[in-house]
Amino acid sequence: MGALKRFRLLAAASVVALLAACGSSGDSGDQDQAGPATLRFSWWGNAERAELMQRAVDLFQSRNPDIKVTPSFQEFEAYWQKMATETAGGNAPDVLQTDFAYLREYSDRNALYDLKEQEGGNLELADLLPGLRGAGEIGGKLYGVPAGGNTWGYVYNPALFAQAGVEEPKDGWTWDDYRRAMTTITRKTGVHGGGAYIGSYYNLELQLRQEGRLLYTEDGKIGFDEARLAEFFEEGAALARDGVTLPIEKSVQIKPAHPLEQDLVAGDLAWDNFLARYDKGARAELRLGPVPTDHRGTEGQYLKPSMLLSVSRRTKHPAAAAKLVSFLVNDPEVGRIFGANRGLPPTNAQRAAARLEGPLAAVAAYEDRLKDRFGRTPPAPPKGAGALEQSFTRICEELQYGRVSVDDAVDQFFTEVEETLGS
Repeated sequence: MGALKRFRLLAAASVVALLAACGSSGDSGDQDQAGPATLRFSWWGNAERAELMQRAVDLFQSRNPDIKVTPSFQEFEAYWQKMATETAGGNAPDVLQTDFAYLREYSDRNALYDLKEQEGGNLELADLLPGLRGAGEIGGKLYGVPAGGNTWGYVYNPALFAQAGVEEPKDGWTWDDYRRAMTTITRKTGVHGGGAYIGSYYNLELQLRQEGRLLYTEDGKIGFDEARLAEFFEEGAALARDGVTLPIEKSVQIKPAHPLEQDLVAGDLAWDNFLARYDKGARAELRLGPVPTDHRGTEGQYLKPSMLLSVSRRTKHPAAAAKLVSFLVNDPEVGRIFGANRGLPPTNAQRAAARLEGPLAAVAAYEDRLKDRFGRTPPAPPKGAGALEQSFTRICEELQYGRVSVDDAVDQFFTEVEETLGS
């Protein structure tokens, strides 16, 4: 997440500048060209994901001999630079991996194909987990299909809770309970209660959803006002002043590692699948617990696509491209190949086949317990949301260093909101 966040500002600028050349020109073939199809397929990831993806592609080709797939991958930053350039030049891959934060930017430039035209035929979506259905829709059109998903949770060290005499998190614990637990653990164990949760605007989003609001509205505006942001910032700033959260200097020093990986905090709010990463580095046993809420029965959680698969508006083979997308999200053997590499699998069949073990089995059980309580996935963020997330993180760091006041931090963020989203 750290590298991803650092790249948001550059990526957003690249997309705006380069996609401007796309406009609505260069319609794709709404009809497939006759004969065998050759598809270019691009995604981001490392060498491990590339090996898994090649196995999945080989399996697809063995079952669809008339479709040849030419794969390519880059690390996240290089991937989005290349994607913006290729899309602007009219040379986008037929099938591409997309990020929820940038889906609207590409769809607004008419760069993506409406997959609803293939749904029920070459694209099967009936087995998607309920929380992921419709996650790639914008304005009634389907521009991306989730290839994995995860939700917000609380990862914690139960031994420190026991040492401090604090009850472990349970359904219905409140934000006051959360802050009291952090404070008590810090005072009684000498280990910081947690990270500075104001540093992630997904924690703000969680609170807003619990209140019946959104981080971004359906029409692409910010979903909260200055007073609400000031309240949120003050919560975290007070904990930092009291020494309850890990000092920002230490957090920055250990990046890209997370404090839980180095046993520096008792718990933190994060995407649930991060449990596996944190558990691998930590000496202590870690568990996954419920998020705090002041609105009993309304946790504010949803399944967020960890990534999506989209099809270029310019593809000459939309049917073949849709078949590839459908295969990658539905086939049980693909679920076994990837496991949780792309986030937990998006369909029931793939989750059943994935053979998740250890921390990932705990994550799957956590999501299964919540499945009937998930809220609707929020609308795709507006153009510029990635840059705003980067700004939010930077401003929060300045606040924790004590270089700006809460009021100044709020003013800075809303100035950037106006410049990025307009009034």
